[in-house]
Amino acid sequence: MADGTMTATFLAVIGGASLLAVTARRLRPSGRLPSLEGWALADRSLGPVWTWFLLGGTIFTAYTFTAVPGLAYGNGAAAFFAVPYTVIVSPLAFVLLSRLWTVARAHGYITVADFVRGRYGSPPLALVVALTGILATMPYLALQLLGIRAVLTAGGVYPRGAAGDLVMVALFAGLAVATYRHGLRAPTVISALKAVAVFVSLTAVTWLVLERLGGPGAVFDGAARRLGGDALALTPAQQPAYATLALGSALALMMYPHVLTAAFAADGPRTLRKVSVALPAWTGLLALFGVLGFAALAAGVRAPEGGAEAAVPMLVDRLMPGPLAGLVFGAITVGALVPAAVMSIAAATSFVRNVYVEYVHPTATPKRQVRIAKAVSLIAKAGAVAFVFGLRDQDAINLQLLGGVWILQIFPAVAVGLFTGRLHPRALLAGWGVGMAAGTYLVVREGFSSIVGFGSGPLEIYAGLAALLLNLIVAVAGTAVLERLGVPRGADLTDLPSRLTVRRRPETGANQQ
Repeated sequence: MADGTMTATFLAVIGGASLLAVTARRLRPSGRLPSLEGWALADRSLGPVWTWFLLGGTIFTAYTFTAVPGLAYGNGAAAFFAVPYTVIVSPLAFVLLSRLWTVARAHGYITVADFVRGRYGSPPLALVVALTGILATMPYLALQLLGIRAVLTAGGVYPRGAAGDLVMVALFAGLAVATYRHGLRAPTVISALKAVAVFVSLTAVTWLVLERLGGPGAVFDGAARRLGGDALALTPAQQPAYATLALGSALALMMYPHVLTAAFAADGPRTLRKVSVALPAWTGLLALFGVLGFAALAAGVRAPEGGAEAAVPMLVDRLMPGPLAGLVFGAITVGALVPAAVMSIAAATSFVRNVYVEYVHPTATPKRQVRIAKAVSLIAKAGAVAFVFGLRDQDAINLQLLGGVWILQIFPAVAVGLFTGRLHPRALLAGWGVGMAAGTYLVVREGFSSIVGFGSGPLEIYAGLAALLLNLIVAVAGTAVLERLGVPRGADLTDLPSRLTVRRRPETGANQQ
């Protein structure tokens, strides 16, 4: 049961986040008329500091901060694939996000599907890119609520029964109101509190845990005894799975709508390059969370069956003084609110731009587009809450695993399309279909495991990367066939090179100088 000081500190952090959300409209206020760009992208006005807060706070979700130490607690060294995965993200973001921002700003694109529509002149391809993003985002959004519930339950802050459900609804209701009114500016200002709270609390917790358990050596020795064998080191058989999971996850992350939405809100490509270089600071934070998973083992924490993500919250509740435990629980809760808000904004914007305007109401005014986007963002949050209350936690986790495989299948149309327009849109559609079907089959066949075996060995690799390779093979082969048959393609409106070359483009935006 939570003590009074823990609860008071937790409520203070949540209250601070609420107060910041109220002041969101003061962040780079704009006198422009209401527009989807203003609501969903904060008028593309965020400088390096705000972009670092928002992009880092969006990528490193609350579920990540509980799942990685939970995986370390249950499986050992394999959990640390998240460290190279997030390190790989940095150079990918440096190259892809800055280039994509430049094209998007020049043509007024708000979503990545807008870019695909302009690059290939293909509404069907843009539609599947938008729908894939929405489909992959929704279970990810639900997982943020699961992360909150797991953390607060372990700390005794989450009441049982209907009272706990009301706490969850109240947290998300405040987020929904702030996002409805201020759009992306609300999670942007909250992300600053998230960064400060998480960095301060985790540093303090790690230092205290290591001191109480006898230092790093005692932590790793204790974890090794609990796990048994050589679980703290990768075996040769695990290395292909580890490497492909890290690479595939990094490629997939760059395609998620919430990451791209946060990137499009920057004020220029130079800002994105600066932020990409500084992103590994968040990776160090994630590595510390993983070490706390080992610390939970060494401390003798007994997580519930199937609930390893509760190991670190239980460790914090056991070893930390009330105020510090409340700060940690508050930080992780705020850590869920930031990506949840951005995810709902990204899903709503994709729906409005690439479904509603494209197929339902092509003459919708900017004001109407904003109104529809606000409504859809509320529906997305309500759907996530209903999903969490209506299905088992494992169902959300399974769908999120599939979501990572699915979102990776738009990589050829988006990332490859930034550097070459040679791939035919119909071939890309075919590749997408094959990749989606193959990836889904592989994951379901393995009992919803994203690691699949091939051959008699077997060789184990990430299912999403295997599906992506099939996707690319079909796209390249299909392009060759369609070109030989003389099948026309749509007009390219992006002014990007058609071959795999990189042209230097002038900087645009506030950082042009």
